[in-house]
Amino acid sequence: MRFADHDPLNRMRFPVDDWALVETEFGVDDMGRTETLFAVGNGYLGLRGNVEEGRDGHMHGTFVNGFHETWPIRHAEEAFGFARVGQTIVNAPDAKVIRLYVDDEPLVLTIAEILSYERRLDFRLGALSRSIEWRTPSGKRVLITSRRMVSFTDRHLALIDYEVELLDADAAVTISSQILNRQDGRDEYRSGVQETPAGFDPRKAEQFLDRVLQPRVRRAEGSRYLLGYQCTNSGMTIAVAAEHAIETENQFTESGTIGDDLAKHIYRVDAKQGQPIRITKMISYHTARTVPARELADRADRTLDRALELGVAEIFAQQRSWLDDYWARSDVEIEAQPALQQATRWNLFQLAQATARTDGDGVAAKGVSGSGYGGHYFWDSEVYVLPFLSYTAPIVARNVLRFRQRMLDAARARALELNQRGALFPWRTINGQESSAYYAAGTAQYHIDADIAYALRQYVAATGDEDFLARGAIDILVETARMWEDLGFWRSNNTDDIFHIHGVTGPDEYTTVVNDNLYTNVMARANLAAAASAVDNLQVHDPLAYHKLVERLGVTPAEVGSWRRAAAHMHIPYDEQLGIHPQDSAFLQKELWDLENTPEDRRPLLLHYHPLVIYRFQVLKQADVVLALYLQGDRFSTEQKRADFEYYDPLTTGDSTLSAVVQSIVAAEVGYHELAMRYFRSALFVDLADLHHNAADGVHVASTGGVWSALVSGFGGFRDHNGVFTFDPRLPDAWSKLTFRLTLRGTRIRVTVEPASISFAVEVGDEARVRVRGTDVVVTAEAPVTVPLDGQGPRLYGAPTMQDVTGTRRADGTILTASIPTLSLDVDEEEAAIPFD
Repeated sequence: MRFADHDPLNRMRFPVDDWALVETEFGVDDMGRTETLFAVGNGYLGLRGNVEEGRDGHMHGTFVNGFHETWPIRHAEEAFGFARVGQTIVNAPDAKVIRLYVDDEPLVLTIAEILSYERRLDFRLGALSRSIEWRTPSGKRVLITSRRMVSFTDRHLALIDYEVELLDADAAVTISSQILNRQDGRDEYRSGVQETPAGFDPRKAEQFLDRVLQPRVRRAEGSRYLLGYQCTNSGMTIAVAAEHAIETENQFTESGTIGDDLAKHIYRVDAKQGQPIRITKMISYHTARTVPARELADRADRTLDRALELGVAEIFAQQRSWLDDYWARSDVEIEAQPALQQATRWNLFQLAQATARTDGDGVAAKGVSGSGYGGHYFWDSEVYVLPFLSYTAPIVARNVLRFRQRMLDAARARALELNQRGALFPWRTINGQESSAYYAAGTAQYHIDADIAYALRQYVAATGDEDFLARGAIDILVETARMWEDLGFWRSNNTDDIFHIHGVTGPDEYTTVVNDNLYTNVMARANLAAAASAVDNLQVHDPLAYHKLVERLGVTPAEVGSWRRAAAHMHIPYDEQLGIHPQDSAFLQKELWDLENTPEDRRPLLLHYHPLVIYRFQVLKQADVVLALYLQGDRFSTEQKRADFEYYDPLTTGDSTLSAVVQSIVAAEVGYHELAMRYFRSALFVDLADLHHNAADGVHVASTGGVWSALVSGFGGFRDHNGVFTFDPRLPDAWSKLTFRLTLRGTRIRVTVEPASISFAVEVGDEARVRVRGTDVVVTAEAPVTVPLDGQGPRLYGAPTMQDVTGTRRADGTILTASIPTLSLDVDEEEAAIPFD
């Protein structure tokens, strides 16, 4: 695990600001990271934090959620049911580009003489601003200021302001505003185009070799330019348009050119000292699966026409108003911790940028901030992002779940292909088809069905939106329950019948295709029980909707009874000798991987060891059993949680960014308060400080959602098992106050945790009912409530270690020992000693 025990940011370059991420010095070596950190987006459209001038960059990127190309997956050795269609997000035409020339000298930040520099991503304004003072090669000082935003109120709209002012001399200024198809490498400067293949890393997006975007439309009318394309294989279409305006007292001329892959609007200005030149660029993106590009072009025109009617000031005012409401619903305040406060708000702002205007699409692993993981949707969004949405933005949560509902037909087809009844959702996808070529750590993760069902049940409990189930979302519960009941099997012992699930992979991808994975079984049990309960409730409370369900899916009382029986008899592995829940039926038979003595240059393990090497050991990529302890915490005792955490924590590498937040939550619950803070800080800064060395690929969106959960559920102690909202806080010793908001069945409450009390106040709505350490509390708009607390739960010091695990005995009497696969280390040393001619 990569810990951030102290503030990992250079505060001379990134000063603390409660409501903004600020950069005071341009960095060349970490441009990939800062392009991610300063990206702007709205869940549909994302612009990476590339410099406007368009040459310098690690990876120039403009991404539209769900806009992808397909390609045939070619397996070296074929087998029935392998994924066939790969899907990768497309780098959409880049309309950010505004090239600047002063006396025909281009501004290229990496080599320019920069006298002053500041870049600011403002979390309340929803805009990225930049101010640069540049001394040209001839000695003239030029001030360049810019603003960039992607609208939260109009999902198809982006806007750029670009202003140039000569400070001490006159000069000839040329400004070239462009739309550029970078996806197909049509950039004369080869900006952001990899000339050599990068090293192996399965987390990166696939690279296309053939042309992706086929030109369909190009149009230039006055100061408006439009390019339209269709993807070669997927057939998806896109139109991008830009409208230009100039404000200046200087004399100028304007002209333009347009081709299939490049449109330019050029201003030539006779710039006088002290007379600014301001360019406004309004941009619109529209995409579709089946609509022709020409129709999208018309939509893009209408978006720009509305924007022109509103005007720049009103567009920014609407952005501020939207974010005022967002922060009123979503802000988390950590008193007297400015660095943590800034990082927390950056993470929460990323959640807005990844989810706000998905409007029926999914939430990609990198949102719209980068191409990492190919723009795919995983189970991450249901387990890590949906809790935040369900309790702060229910309509967005509902839209994301509707996206899964629309995938049901494809999920049914996939289940049938794998010889199962019901529905099996793809582990990674954009268009609904399974896109994971490595089935052992992909398709075998059947738990995604239970994860989606969990998110649906949590949303309904949080909102009371039973109508959503009645209108068809219950089909998700029914079809996933059918899959589990069909996948599992019964085995009898001397006293009872036991339901088992074999041949699956849990969240931990360092252990694959196992029998009775603890997480899978626990979540499947909840899925089966929830489906049975939902059908029974529908029959009682909405007979008409129940009748439609029976007609639609053929559900029978006997079938519902079989789900309930399977849930009641689900096998939950437990080892009496060690006093823990084994991760799966064979996990404890393996040797321990000695992580404490594994060199850092061998991490993450997936980049340095063959999967078969990793699979032979007790070692975890991410929390598995520990995640079950959190999500299904009411099904485990306090003693079991502590014992499981102490066993698995030393075995968990944290090679996945999904792990630290869960370890923080459970560490806080069982009492390891210092360790909980270490894990929290690691999650909080994973992108800001690039702790996993892949922030350049985009924001780890699931981790940002996990940061919210670590604050609200970890330190705030919030749980929602079975629709009962409970609190058992674990405020860190160094914190004086933690404040957050939750919307519970239409009522928004403000929760304030202090060392000796927890307080509740209604901000919107009438009343909310919660429970604090077993005591029922009713909070109304007229009567805020403060509940005294006797401490912040158990306090354990230090952290579990490998020494706590090694030396103990398995049930068969053998001793658990730890080691490292050292042959590869020895080989490296031998190869290093071999001289080369």
